[in-house]
Amino acid sequence: MNHDQFFAEAIADLKARGEYRVFADLERRTGEAPTARLLGANAGDVTVWCSNDYLGMSQHPGVVDAMRRAAALHGVGAGGTRNIAGTHHDLVELERELADLHGKEAALVFTSGYVANMATLSTLARQMPACVVFSDERNHASMIEGIRHSGAERQVFLHSDPSDLEERLLRYPSNRPKIVALESIYSMGGDVAPLRSIVDVATRHGALIYLDEVHAVGLCGPQGAGIAARDGVADGVDVIQGNLAKAFGVVGGYIAGSAALVDFVRSFASGFIFTTALPPPVAAAALASVRHLRRSDCERIRLHERVSEVKQRLAEAGVPTLPSASHIVPIPVGDATRCREISRRLLAEHRILVQAIFHPTVPRGAERLRVTPTPMHCAEDVERLVSALASVWASLENPVSRFGV
Repeated sequence: MNHDQFFAEAIADLKARGEYRVFADLERRTGEAPTARLLGANAGDVTVWCSNDYLGMSQHPGVVDAMRRAAALHGVGAGGTRNIAGTHHDLVELERELADLHGKEAALVFTSGYVANMATLSTLARQMPACVVFSDERNHASMIEGIRHSGAERQVFLHSDPSDLEERLLRYPSNRPKIVALESIYSMGGDVAPLRSIVDVATRHGALIYLDEVHAVGLCGPQGAGIAARDGVADGVDVIQGNLAKAFGVVGGYIAGSAALVDFVRSFASGFIFTTALPPPVAAAALASVRHLRRSDCERIRLHERVSEVKQRLAEAGVPTLPSASHIVPIPVGDATRCREISRRLLAEHRILVQAIFHPTVPRGAERLRVTPTPMHCAEDVERLVSALASVWASLENPVSRFGV
């Protein structure tokens, strides 16, 4: 078999479907967000409207300084896995802070949110005898992979539908181990789960509740503790999974839960046991970010003000958006090639970066642009974005060719 020919043909097929991904080569400069410098073709300054660094904490002076000081004191590497090399104290402090943020007994930090989801769900579902996992149909790929890797039976319930979840739970005996896995904010649609109803249903059936709060921690609820805390149901959620790379602006993922559950995952999850720990500078920066956002509301207030402004201005300009109760503003396009063309023209003609979102991130036919306002965007940035989108949108015949979510 000619392996390279196989690879080349697969890439050619992606390109023919308009689903080939091209990375924007960016140079982000501290203190200049949301402006970044685009390198290569079309080099120059661009305004970024698609970053998951939702609050700009990656460039916060206190966070940057914490990383710099930790690197000078401790070096830039962790030395290996925590089982082999030991645990540096910044990581211990970070886990204590995260557990306290969520009102849980313990927390465990992973190298990414993807690894946290995959390792935890695969371990819990595999180790609990005859476990069945009930997974929201729009759960993130990391959750799906974790459930699949566990080998456990899986039931996929209709998106954010407590009635369908209950109907499926009723099919199984009360004494059979169950996990209900869902997200609080869904990253591509921006919709928020009816968390209280789902927690009530899962609790009635004795299910362990696993909640991905990646797009909510730092942004929602008291001290940025997430949607579960905002809705007053955090005590009923067994596992809260979060991410340190989005609102907190660094890198890494974590779970928070009971001491017994966290120790169980620490002891049995290969995705934790065999992975090098986060380096001291990263843990120190994440700790500084979490602590800052627990005591400061100004970043969240500015973010939500800017989000409301963007949604209102897009509606006034006739640019369609999907209903979103969160900070994520999805703009439906419904065709990969057309979506990429809108993104290309925004960059080439208006110096605005909004990446096209297509399969496998969203289903085919649900292609979209995903706009994420930040506290650093000013009123002038908003006007430029809306004007550019309205101009490109108007120039395309029937921009929404087909769309289903």
